[in-house]
Amino acid sequence: MTDERTGTAPEGDWLGTPFLRFERHGPFAHVVVDRPEVRNAMSPAMYFGVRHAIDHVNRTEELAGLIITGTGDVFIPGGDMGGGNPDGWADLPTLLGMDNVPFDAVRRSPKPVVTAVNGVCQGGGLMIAMLSDVSLASERATFRTPELHRGIADTNYGQILPRQIGPARARDLLLTGREIDAATAAGWGLVSRVVPHDDLLAAATECLELASRAAPEARAAVKRSIHEYYGTYDRMAMDASLAGSEFVEGYRAFKERRPPSWVPEELRGDGRL
Repeated sequence: MTDERTGTAPEGDWLGTPFLRFERHGPFAHVVVDRPEVRNAMSPAMYFGVRHAIDHVNRTEELAGLIITGTGDVFIPGGDMGGGNPDGWADLPTLLGMDNVPFDAVRRSPKPVVTAVNGVCQGGGLMIAMLSDVSLASERATFRTPELHRGIADTNYGQILPRQIGPARARDLLLTGREIDAATAAGWGLVSRVVPHDDLLAAATECLELASRAAPEARAAVKRSIHEYYGTYDRMAMDASLAGSEFVEGYRAFKERRPPSWVPEELRGDGRL
């Protein structure tokens, strides 16, 4: 995918990358993640683009809220572990940490943010879904938190996930890295509810319409209470992990489609974790 603006900073409806579309639908905006050649894996510029989109909606008087969704059978699988610089940015490819991600922007947005989880939802995609005001999932969606199998001490997940679904289920997802289906995700509270795949965008729009009718100051006060419930995470520990040897090995193992070296030899299978 190419665009004459590739390599330029986000501005207005341009999100700084050809792999995100900012669409206006009456009073609402949609951010569509569209990078099918790598299953919607998020580059640093894409993460930053979602963050810009949230700020842009909040600054734009004629827009009342935002829907975030993906294309095909993938919502957001997390960050791009393949490397490269597909967006043409000079510096952003080095920002693989928390400086450019949209999680805090989703969590604090004065205007409502709804996620329409259309398919595979992992890593940063699941964090966006959990922190949005309402998160709906297609019946085809699947969910996973593979960070520990990539050598990443994701302390943000360690903070948010137990408060979302309880410590026992959070440990289950984080430590095993196993995949769960949409019905299980809804039953556990990862998402609000499951809807038929073909009805997903209509249901998300209906939720956004209802949320946009709430009194803005009262809505913000309630959101602040929820924000306080989630608490804060250990940013320094996560930054250290992303600069550490386990992440380097996890990254190499992912690219080379093999188990990381820390996996006991008798437990190693074929392919990446």
